[in-house]
Amino acid sequence: MILLVFLAAIVADRGVLPDIPHQRVDAFVERFTTGDKRAEIEEAFTRKKEVESMIAEKLRRRGLPPGLIYLAMAESGFNPKAHSRDEAIGIWQLIPDTARRYGLKVDETTDERRDNAKATDAALSYLSYLYNRFGSWYLAAAAYNSGENRVARAMTEVAGGEQGTDADFYRIVDKLPGETRDFVPAMIALMRLGGAAGSQPAGKEERRAKSPPLH
Repeated sequence: MILLVFLAAIVADRGVLPDIPHQRVDAFVERFTTGDKRAEIEEAFTRKKEVESMIAEKLRRRGLPPGLIYLAMAESGFNPKAHSRDEAIGIWQLIPDTARRYGLKVDETTDERRDNAKATDAALSYLSYLYNRFGSWYLAAAAYNSGENRVARAMTEVAGGEQGTDADFYRIVDKLPGETRDFVPAMIALMRLGGAAGSQPAGKEERRAKSPPLH
């Protein structure tokens, strides 16, 4: 019985993307609602409508947090033409090696990273692997953005092992690239603005007051 309760808790945690109160998240909420990024974020929420039902259904079938849709938003703004200097392409910004690792065809004639449904399947498989490796969605998101070995090294140095909690992201944040330091708080800020079901709110009215929906 105790084992069943323990396993149920693990499954429940896997289905929740927590909203941990932090000043970095608050700063992004303000920037996205009243600052220089407001117009860009409004456009991203408009594009979100085109893929939201597809992504939400794939997340539901896998028992993954609905809030993970905002990882794609933080990566690409749901711009299917997004293309990074690291050759990451599509709404999930998958690099070629990772795309092939999870079954996508990427060659001179075909690039399935541009297929939103197939790219979502590959990205969610990769994120599930990262969650199993690190035990935390914040760490999984950081690894998705900066590379899993980088996060593994930082966790081993700071926490003594790869497995950790969402709060451990802020323990290792100074050991991560600048883009990744911002990436996870930006993702959570977007989740606040989107009001994702299955997220775990901060629980403070003043924080909610900072997070008006943009869509």
